[in-house]
Amino acid sequence: MEIIQIVGLGIVATVLAVVLRHNKPEMAVFLSISVGVMLFLLMLGKIGAVIDVLKELSARANLSMVYLGTILKIVGIAYVADFGSQICRDAGEGAVASKIEFAAKILVLVLAVPIVVAVLNSLLKLVP
Repeated sequence: MEIIQIVGLGIVATVLAVVLRHNKPEMAVFLSISVGVMLFLLMLGKIGAVIDVLKELSARANLSMVYLGTILKIVGIAYVADFGSQICRDAGEGAVASKIEFAAKILVLVLAVPIVVAVLNSLLKLVP
């Protein structure tokens, strides 16, 4: 039932932002950022639980924690970049939002290189 609270908070914030946007657009952006941060903080416990499960599974599978850490960083970059770009779009700065998304893609690519190299090395060991 948490989703009802989350959606309720989102709808109330949206109505307030629409009302504020006409008179004080900077306050509407501040409201949007504040609600986004509150929702993120509400979800931290859930994120922690997922990370714990992934750590447990990787330990059972004898996977290196380096790879799990890299994958979690990639997921984190994707979420943070999406959050930031949506705030920029809400503020009417679509160009800045696009640049944030571009930078996130480059960072994901950089982080993914060691994993791709490891997979390719594993494949090369299989091929005579």
